[in-house]
Amino acid sequence: MRVGESKRKTSETSIEAKVNLDGSGIAEVITGIDFLDHMLKSFATHSLFNLTVKAEGDLAHHIIEDVAICLGEAISKALEASAGITRFGYAVVPMDCSLAIAAVDLAKRPYAVVDLKLRGKKIEDMPCENILHFIETLAMALRANLHIIIQYGSNDHHKVEAAFKSLGLALRQAVSLDVRRNGVPSSKGVI
Repeated sequence: MRVGESKRKTSETSIEAKVNLDGSGIAEVITGIDFLDHMLKSFATHSLFNLTVKAEGDLAHHIIEDVAICLGEAISKALEASAGITRFGYAVVPMDCSLAIAAVDLAKRPYAVVDLKLRGKKIEDMPCENILHFIETLAMALRANLHIIIQYGSNDHHKVEAAFKSLGLALRQAVSLDVRRNGVPSSKGVI
């Protein structure tokens, strides 16, 4: 099993994240931020990663940022040397009025392009700027090239949920093992 774990304890937060890339989508998530919990559970369901996240801290922004760091690090540790993985993944996900597209490259060259087309300032108990920050921070901690674009939609909740579902599906594809692959998926011989 490909399992990774990351812990982060600062003067602001205490975070634990554990991921099993070969799971069945079971999620145990407690961050104290209901909308983040909902998105991470949706992510786990569609990535089929078993996910455990326990977080507490002083401010929502700090918790959100540090959860993204720990989750990215845990996934990265679970991948180890990346031998045999597919490396690339993409997904297109409709959710009611919204359509999300996610593409990922696990090349260890972090970059994020995120266009969620959010109109409001907050979704449930999570400021919209922190949603964007979570995705960008996750990409940096995972050292992944990550693009998530909302094509259209009228409901901010649906846009973000479609984005997390598409990210889950894209990562599920990218981390999947390719039985035809010997070594890492790179003409350079290293990722």
